[in-house]
Amino acid sequence: MITRRLILAGAAALTFAGSASAEDWKTKYPEITFAVIPAENGSGVTERYGPFINYLSKELGIKVTLRVANDYAAVIEGQRAGNIHIGYYGPASFARARLTGVKTDAFVIDVNADGSKGYYSVFYVLAKSPYQKIEDLKGKNLGLVDPNSTSGNNMPRFKLNALGIDPDAYFSKVLFTGSHENAVLALAQGTVDVAANWWNADDDSNLTRMLNKGMVKSSDGTVMKKEDFRIIVKSDLIINSPYAYLSDLPDDMKAAIKKAFLDAAQKDPEAFKKLSDGKNKPWEPIANDDYNKTIDLIKFVDALRKKAS
Repeated sequence: MITRRLILAGAAALTFAGSASAEDWKTKYPEITFAVIPAENGSGVTERYGPFINYLSKELGIKVTLRVANDYAAVIEGQRAGNIHIGYYGPASFARARLTGVKTDAFVIDVNADGSKGYYSVFYVLAKSPYQKIEDLKGKNLGLVDPNSTSGNNMPRFKLNALGIDPDAYFSKVLFTGSHENAVLALAQGTVDVAANWWNADDDSNLTRMLNKGMVKSSDGTVMKKEDFRIIVKSDLIINSPYAYLSDLPDDMKAAIKKAFLDAAQKDPEAFKKLSDGKNKPWEPIANDDYNKTIDLIKFVDALRKKAS
């Protein structure tokens, strides 16, 4: 016979079990590492993510340490080794991780101000240059970002191939600058004649973020403005970047991490706004399969490289 006492006892047991389960993963993972790809310089990433890391530590009840990766591959290899528990990837670097067997799962995605979940790769030239289209740049220097950058390498190569251009043969030099910021600076200072970068909207891009900080100067030291740059090529839409945690983390731990991210915009709006300069809407759930087209993209680019070599 079921009595009120038995019901209360059962409820208490379930509560204890849930509490014990949470304590189990916190005991096993008293500290975790959150790594971010180098979309901007190290101090910029630390300043942008610092408040959110504090929020995440508080929500999870454990220490969360921020790591600014040296390059895109560092996030991939860090998760492969199990040293990075949560990674902020570019779409192509996440696809590369999945393609090469890293056990990582995407759980939330960036959402743009208009509710869309994508961005673009663009080619910038200086507005004062004579270059109006990509065909004007044969024999010039191209600045890319990182081999595993979607908007800074994979999509540019895909787009150039569609235009019948093999970049390694067409341009005098193809330089990997290491970050989106470095690609813009290389263009501003004349190291390259055209540079690839990410772009969401006219007032939301890596370039506008840098300009708002007064970071972009020409070779003579003049602080540059948006009007000093011109876009000559724009790609098709690219799915936004994912946050991904290690697949083999405890399920209740992954649930807690995901919930903390989904609640961030409401629970700590200032920390959340700082991540995108107030441009993004709250994160939304995402799954690995949503990046299958990006896996196809990097397979295509890999095939192009093998053919060229």
